[in-house]
Amino acid sequence: MTRTAAARHSLPTSPFKAQPVAAIETYEVGDRVSHDRHGLGRIVSVDGTAAVIVSFGEQRLRCASPFSKLVKL
Repeated sequence: MTRTAAARHSLPTSPFKAQPVAAIETYEVGDRVSHDRHGLGRIVSVDGTAAVIVSFGEQRLRCASPFSKLVKL
């Protein structure tokens, strides 16, 4: 039986502490964002916490959660 990382427990003094789970950023229509590859953009559509559609000038890109390459400005 294999165990997932979320199910493992570590001692408080262990040097191999579990990585904290990052909170998923929430976006609203009109938010300005920066993308690692595409640069500056604006949120044009939000699909709950699952995905956002970002306009980078003439190009639109759907970014799925978790939004690791997006940074809210």
